[in-house]
Amino acid sequence: MTNYCAFSKNHKCIKWEDYQQMQLEVEEADETCHGNWIEIQRKERYIEALQSILEEHNLHYPSEWMFD
Repeated sequence: MTNYCAFSKNHKCIKWEDYQQMQLEVEEADETCHGNWIEIQRKERYIEALQSILEEHNLHYPSEWMFD
């Protein structure tokens, strides 16, 4: 998309600012998603470590959350 429109008086696209804003929002969402995925992976490793400690001490834990 470009900021040129043959049909307007000043040849500026009326959707250009919306397009630029949407691009920024997509980039921000991508960064947030990536950060969230890294945090999820860290939490999964933490949970696995806790589960192994519980198993070593023969302590039982729920295999699935009861709040589904």
